[in-house]
Amino acid sequence: MSDSTAIRPLRVAVIGAGPAGVYAADLLLKSKEVSSGERPVTVDVFDRYPAPWGLIRYGVAPDHPRIKGIVNALHKVMERSEIRFFGNVDFGADADLAFFKTYYDAVIFATGAVKDADLDIPGIDAEGSFGGADFVSWYDGHPDVERTWDLSAKEVAVIGNGNVALDVARVLSKHADDLLTTEIPANVYEGLKSSQVTDVHVFGRRGPAQVKFTPLELRELSHSRDVDIVLYEEDFEFDDASDEAIKTNNQVKTMVNTLTNWLVEDQDSGASRRLHLHFLHSPKEILTDESGKVRGMAFERQELDGTGNVRSTGETVEYPLQAVYRAVGYFGSEVDGLEFDSRRGVLPNDGGHVLDAAGEPVPGVYATGWIKRGPVGLIGHTKSDASETVGMLLEDADALYTAEKPEEDAIVAALRERGIAFTTWEGWQKLDAHEKALGTEGEWPVERERVKVVDRDEMVSISTS
Repeated sequence: MSDSTAIRPLRVAVIGAGPAGVYAADLLLKSKEVSSGERPVTVDVFDRYPAPWGLIRYGVAPDHPRIKGIVNALHKVMERSEIRFFGNVDFGADADLAFFKTYYDAVIFATGAVKDADLDIPGIDAEGSFGGADFVSWYDGHPDVERTWDLSAKEVAVIGNGNVALDVARVLSKHADDLLTTEIPANVYEGLKSSQVTDVHVFGRRGPAQVKFTPLELRELSHSRDVDIVLYEEDFEFDDASDEAIKTNNQVKTMVNTLTNWLVEDQDSGASRRLHLHFLHSPKEILTDESGKVRGMAFERQELDGTGNVRSTGETVEYPLQAVYRAVGYFGSEVDGLEFDSRRGVLPNDGGHVLDAAGEPVPGVYATGWIKRGPVGLIGHTKSDASETVGMLLEDADALYTAEKPEEDAIVAALRERGIAFTTWEGWQKLDAHEKALGTEGEWPVERERVKVVDRDEMVSISTS
């Protein structure tokens, strides 16, 4: 690094304050070059929402306190003096890439994946057919979704065999009062309180040994009060690949043992709600009535082919239903001004360096997390993404000092000039304290850890007061 580049720190903007973005900021500041003082770096983390934490706040079921404990680690990162937080700044709407390049040497996109992946079957747009991610956003108090949700259906299907599918099924089948110890907003509690659900059916295409959820998610199903778990003997099929996976993979073995134990045990306690787990069912069509509302769903029965994959048996089965939730995965959103891989839902990149239409690296622009590699893996996997991306950014560091930048606080003035009501880390601490206080106020039957504020304007007002 030449003497001219030592005049000021390398300035990096991170777009997205979820785990991926915060991990990137943390690893950047912990890198050998930075921690040794060889290359000073400052990081500003931006988010479209007034509060940080992204997927943790708006994509994880509220009854997952252990997963949400990740916030404690993220909090320690964001408290560092080299990091600033700017919330309620919507990339694309409030500021474009050229704006950020005026103030920063490099920009890391950690915008994640928040949309539902498509399920292309007839009837998917029927009244009563919902996206699982949309439902998650509702019960997590997302500021940009409707405050009400139609929970009039008695028999409900959840399509998918991943953790999100189990989250959706668990919240649908739980009694609202059993979620009061969590941070669910008042409108979500009232909505769930009025739910008419009696039966929630979870459908997966493959067998019990091929499910994508984790043992923790599976075991949590049995902790729900007044909810019976129902399984079906005809769905328990194991081929050679299944047997091998059970022998060699402890996670698969644990889940199969749990499921087969539930199958053998009498799970019928006469509970008022039932959670059915179905395997070897491939969604074929959502059936509708004359008014276009969901009345049921048709599935094609599957069988294992010896390799762990499935093939059709030619048999079609139908279930009476009044609502269907697709939870077959998340999908990334396009980023203004950059190429987008519409098949995978990611920014095209080479090890984290974002590529243009010609496949060449875009100077100073990087990606990490799900917008880099797609919505697969657990939250902790974003650390390895961030490590690779940060390493590449630092390799490019000398070339990134292409021009002198405005003073560090110039970004604050620029945001104000645009009329953006941005929030700060200090503002988040105010909102955090306010939500915790709401948990001890009012006429709640139990003391709550917090009550999440939903309205965006209210969040901003509390944060900036």
